Amino acid sequence: MSVGKVLDEAWGLYTRFFLRFFLIALVVFAVVNLVYGVFVAGLLDEDSDASLAILGVVGLATGLVGTYWLQGALVYAVQDARDGTIDAGFGEIFSRALPHLVTLIVVGFLAGLGIGVGLVLLIVPGLFLMTIWAVVAPVVVLEAPGVWAAFGRSRTLVRGHGWAVFGVIVITALLTAIAGGLLRGVFSFLPLFLEILIGSTIASAVVAPFGAVALTVTYFLLRDATAAVPGDTSLQT
Repeated sequence: MSVGKVLDEAWGLYTRFFLRFFLIALVVFAVVNLVYGVFVAGLLDEDSDASLAILGVVGLATGLVGTYWLQGALVYAVQDARDGTIDAGFGEIFSRALPHLVTLIVVGFLAGLGIGVGLVLLIVPGLFLMTIWAVVAPVVVLEAPGVWAAFGRSRTLVRGHGWAVFGVIVITALLTAIAGGLLRGVFSFLPLFLEILIGSTIASAVVAPFGAVALTVTYFLLRDATAAVPGDTSLQT
């Protein structure tokens, strides 16, 4: 597996099925940003440490739900699209992802906590964890091994391809951060609630699918590489 191969396939899928991915992400982020926007509007006039803390927690929670809900939905969309067409409807894609949402959120919280602590302490441990846990969401959705086993399975898949996976993470993160910042800036003239509900939703719906698609493609390529190793039985669930 190489960075170029992942990005090439991810970009091809992203551009070819942009409208489908955009609409899936739009539904996800419209829901989570509506929830967050309501909290922001309700606490906007309360200038207190408690209000700021509540907003921080709600922002983190809605961000995790949105990110991993989208990742779960796009795993099936990408799996369906890799043959050149998308046959599954929106309802089927969301219904297949929904049973895994709680597990995805738990995995996302634990991964975020571990990576965050690692980055704060020494940076390198955080980057290491970010790399070995890069495909934990597709593992949860397609293999359903349980929370702790999902982390181990992700590490097994990444083993031997760490630098390539790290490269995919860095490049997609930079591209989506720059594009997302520019798009959000377009809506900065709106009142805060509408900026969150409209601006953040549209910006996230445009840029977030590319990162999710890239990590899902990474999972499939790593799984194929693992399956090609003679005697490997790690795909059995």
